Amino acid sequence: MMPTMTSFEDFYAATHKRVRASLVVAVGDKDLAFDAVDEAYARAFLAWDRVGSMDAPRAWVFKVALNVVRRRFRRRTMEHALLRRTAIEPTLPAAAGEIWVLVRDLPERQRLAVVLRYLGDLTEAQIAEAMGIKRGTVSRTLADAHASLAGVLEDDLTLEER
Repeated sequence: MMPTMTSFEDFYAATHKRVRASLVVAVGDKDLAFDAVDEAYARAFLAWDRVGSMDAPRAWVFKVALNVVRRRFRRRTMEHALLRRTAIEPTLPAAAGEIWVLVRDLPERQRLAVVLRYLGDLTEAQIAEAMGIKRGTVSRTLADAHASLAGVLEDDLTLEER
C-alpha cells in the first residue's frame, strides 16, 4: 500500500509510470491508455486536497482512468454502429511479454483485475475501489483468472509433450 503523498508532484512521480503501463496492458490501446491516464492525473491535480488525503489515491486515479476508457469505448461503439463499421481488435504492446498475451484473452473483469494486481501493484481492496466492485468479488475474480491461466498453460505443456 502506498502512503499518502505530501504533494501531487511526489505522488505523480511515484505512481505515473506504473499506472500508465498497467492501463496500456489492460486496455490494449496505448494511445487511449495514455490519454485516459493523463486525464485522470489532471483531475487528481485539480482535486488534490481531497484525493491526496484518500487512503488509496492511486486506486482513485485507476478508477478515473478506467471510467475515461469506458466512456471512450462506448463512444467508439456508437460511432461504429452509426457508421456501420466493424471495430478493430486492439493489439497488445509487444513489450508486455508472452503471459500478457494469455491475459489479454481473459474476460474483461478478470483481465482488469490481473493487470491492476500484478502490474498496477494494487491490493484487493484498492482493486475493488478502482473497479467499483466488492473485495470478495476481486478475490474470486483473481482466483478464476488464475485457474483459467493455469488451464491454458497446462494445455500448452500437454501439447508440447506429445
